[in-house]
Amino acid sequence: MATELFLVRHGEAVANVEPVIGGMRGDAGLTPRGREQARLLQERLSDRPMQADRLVASTLPRALQTAEYVARALGLPVLRDDGLHELRPGEADGLTVEQWRARYRAGEEPPGTRDPYRVFSPGGESWATFLARAGGALSRLVARHREETVVAVCHAGVVEASFALAFGLGASGNRVDCAPLNTSLTHWRHRVTPTGEPEWTLVSFNDADHLRGSAVPASPPHDAVPLPGEEPAADD
Repeated sequence: MATELFLVRHGEAVANVEPVIGGMRGDAGLTPRGREQARLLQERLSDRPMQADRLVASTLPRALQTAEYVARALGLPVLRDDGLHELRPGEADGLTVEQWRARYRAGEEPPGTRDPYRVFSPGGESWATFLARAGGALSRLVARHREETVVAVCHAGVVEASFALAFGLGASGNRVDCAPLNTSLTHWRHRVTPTGEPEWTLVSFNDADHLRGSAVPASPPHDAVPLPGEEPAADD
């Protein structure tokens, strides 16, 4: 028997469009386009019912607002899980990208140097601590809901962390950006082998079929919290 885990990236957020670091303080929720993306996802899940047992969401506003649409389609309450947060930015939360770069990334040699153990800003996470925290949250989720179908509304970084967890990749390894689309679904199947080892199967990735043919684009201009190697210029 297996646990079916569906990871849903939130709809387009204000922090995806404005160059603002979107932690808990800087997250102003979804844009009108993001709400329309979530509405189309709700319509899809209503038309093609998913027999889900649990609906879980990050407590960041953009994820909770997306989860409201999913909850209406699935008929489930939203269980909140802080462990599903995007990388936590610390003091930079709410700053513009330009302000963050000037205060915390000035003088990098060469520009964009990737150090997985460097915190985003004081009080925030590094890529390494984020992967450990998000991976731990996903592991607890499948352990807590064995043989159930779980839908988790979360963030691009958490989707990427799921690949690191499944493939056993460390923070210092080469990072591969999986770039999930807004409101896309990534489906994992998790089993525990007879020897007690976790076994992950990727069933589908980045499924945004509900946006196909609509006038609503799926890709935001940039991530709400720039991940390693994705630090946009201030005028992006």
